[in-house]
Amino acid sequence: MSQTLQRSQIGRREYFQPIMAGGLAAIVGYASTFTLVLAALTASGASPQQAGSGLMSVCIAIGILNIVVSAQIRVPVSFAWTTPGMAFLLTVGEPLGGFAAVSGAFLVAALMIMLTGLIRPLARLMAAIPAPIANAMLAGMLLTLCLAPITAVAEMPLLALPILLAWVVGLRFARRYAVPIAVLVTGILLALTTNLPVGALNGSWPALVPVMPVFTVDAIVRIGLPLYIVTMASQNLPGLAVMQANGFVLAPAPLFVMTGIASAVTALFGGQTSNLAAITAAICAGPEAHPDKDKRWPAPISAGVVYLLLAPAASLAAAFIAASPPLLIQAVAGLALLSSLAAALAGALVQEEMRLPAIFTFVVTASGITIIGVGAPFWGLVGGIVMLIVLRLGVKPLAGTTSA
Repeated sequence: MSQTLQRSQIGRREYFQPIMAGGLAAIVGYASTFTLVLAALTASGASPQQAGSGLMSVCIAIGILNIVVSAQIRVPVSFAWTTPGMAFLLTVGEPLGGFAAVSGAFLVAALMIMLTGLIRPLARLMAAIPAPIANAMLAGMLLTLCLAPITAVAEMPLLALPILLAWVVGLRFARRYAVPIAVLVTGILLALTTNLPVGALNGSWPALVPVMPVFTVDAIVRIGLPLYIVTMASQNLPGLAVMQANGFVLAPAPLFVMTGIASAVTALFGGQTSNLAAITAAICAGPEAHPDKDKRWPAPISAGVVYLLLAPAASLAAAFIAASPPLLIQAVAGLALLSSLAAALAGALVQEEMRLPAIFTFVVTASGITIIGVGAPFWGLVGGIVMLIVLRLGVKPLAGTTSA
């Protein structure tokens, strides 16, 4: 009996570490970017109820994906929402057709992710996008948002400076918790300074609000296609790379199909796409989850349970954030994305022969231009690829042009 009890205690200790790692990954992932999700959905035309529904639906979707997939294949596969996609959405604004058109664009992106898993040439085409170009496009999309903390300090220093200071102190003493600490300080400041209008919390009880998708060329071209590219290039492919770096080689096609199906369902409730996790995957699949990689699979299950527990709070958070200064919310989101911007810039410039096309992609994307209704990320991607092709073909610059 004593030996049986001892083995049981050892088993519990073995799984305690991955369970704690998974819970931490979910809390950090949620607290770091839920404000970004709500701000992006609101900026694209969602009401507070619809924004809360969107966040709630995605929390449920990635919670279920984390639990079911990891338990089935006994591999620490982690899922998350598309943080770069939400950063992109925040820069687009409300399209023609309103939030219903955004829901339609989400659905188109979800179907394309699903098709990527079903049609091999499409998967190869996505994989063929040079990583520096994809990183440069992501960096261009993130730049404007990452400037928000500085803008907020200039326009509302009494609110923004304490948040920035909390983030810096967090970086110094508890790097992983820096953004959650900033979010906590933001919540305290807003609770002390924001006057909620009468009825602001009406309808903030947990609820999934159906959205009837509307399909418009404007929303599909400006939101659906770029969101698909960003999700694949900046979430799914890095997610696979993180898993491979930790010794797990996955068959990506079934995962793309599952996340595509989940994203299609959440689109009907205003939710953005789900995808393979990248940053939080490093927590669940890395050594800190467990020294033995074969015993890390409970970590995503723990993360999934936490996401399901956090889902009901989405509507209340959306109602509160809707009454808060938009710039301050964007500032917190910008702090959360600074590390992503740094990583994207580093990835864009790592290969010397691709730096000029990457910088061109970055500049065009960051410009925010819209040509024939198509947004800057698309033109940045196309421009960077065209320049790369021209340089590789050895076409010389026109006479009279020089490089600085």
